[in-house]
Amino acid sequence: MAIEGTSEKRERRIRLGMVGGGSGAFIGAVHRIAARLDDHYELVAGALSSTPDKAESSGRELGLDPLRVYSDFKQMAIREAKLKDGIEAVAIVTPNHVHYAAAKEFLKRGIHVICDKPLTSTLSDAKKLKKAADDSDALFVLTHNYTGYPMVRQARAMVENGDIGAIRLVQMEYPQDWLTENIEQSGQKQAAWRTDPARSGAGGSTGDIGTHAYNLGAFVSGLELEELAADLDSFVEGRQLDDNAHVMMRFKAKDGERAKGLLWCSQVAPGHENGLMVRVYGTKGGLEWTQKDPNYLWYTPFGEPKRLLTRAGAGSGPAAARVSRIPSGHPEGYLEGFANIYTEAARAIFAKRKGETIDAAVTYPTIDDGMKGMAFVDACVQSSKRNGAWVKV
Repeated sequence: MAIEGTSEKRERRIRLGMVGGGSGAFIGAVHRIAARLDDHYELVAGALSSTPDKAESSGRELGLDPLRVYSDFKQMAIREAKLKDGIEAVAIVTPNHVHYAAAKEFLKRGIHVICDKPLTSTLSDAKKLKKAADDSDALFVLTHNYTGYPMVRQARAMVENGDIGAIRLVQMEYPQDWLTENIEQSGQKQAAWRTDPARSGAGGSTGDIGTHAYNLGAFVSGLELEELAADLDSFVEGRQLDDNAHVMMRFKAKDGERAKGLLWCSQVAPGHENGLMVRVYGTKGGLEWTQKDPNYLWYTPFGEPKRLLTRAGAGSGPAAARVSRIPSGHPEGYLEGFANIYTEAARAIFAKRKGETIDAAVTYPTIDDGMKGMAFVDACVQSSKRNGAWVKV
């Protein structure tokens, strides 16, 4: 997707660094693809692993200058900030417990941060990172990548336009099945750190995928969570963190309505590979979006037939169009949606370069969205410990 305007198209690429994401890391590769898709970034440095040999071999695989391959993110931040052609932004794609320490080092040196979710592993670290971001002139972007899908943007715009009236109900789901068995004990790397409280934090499925579902529901609806009641389970014997959660929500009153929400996230639901979806119901109609068919949005005005809106098709508006690359009927998916977050960040970074105000249309998840996600996880854990009691968020 090219950035609009000939002057922005001529902007030199943003010099990007990466912390984490070495050989074999799934999300690191996704971030690199997303950063390059619209040709606004160039990866020039990395602390790709804390193990020197792996950091070196990973950097070699990616064609990085050996002098700009590090095994320590603090060393990387210090040196890159001093270089004339040092990095302008850094992608942090480590396990959750490293996010705060790494992001802080770059923020205090004025380097923009693009961080994988959730924000941190603890609410305490999230609050400290929020202060670091507020004190820095650098941007902080959180990759809740599902907000980058064109039809998610379309749904948000329709809610804002009042197409479905005052919202009454928000339903969010994110079921998976990959942790149905105790694969963390077999040495499976992704499972091992995601089920380890020391690296993942207090939430298992709630932190890993529940935050995505919650963020998506809040993004589309525009509602603020007030309190929740959660029932968390660790169904797999010996597992230390939750692998399934049912959460009831009460949102702050808006437009005269006090909306309710229901969220289910699970990593022990056989038959579900990546079943993210959101439904929003108001006084005048309803919307439904599911990631397995991301180019479609179902819209049902009350008392009328269900309507299918398609990406770049009839009825799809400017909010979806600005993050679409190709004509209708050609599917765009996960990588393109992820890349939209990077391109929105690029728009903001280009504006910062020139000392200009960031276009109000630029939309990406911020440090505040990350704080809300961490508060959500913390409240879920506290509520479940109290047998599903209602907890203020």
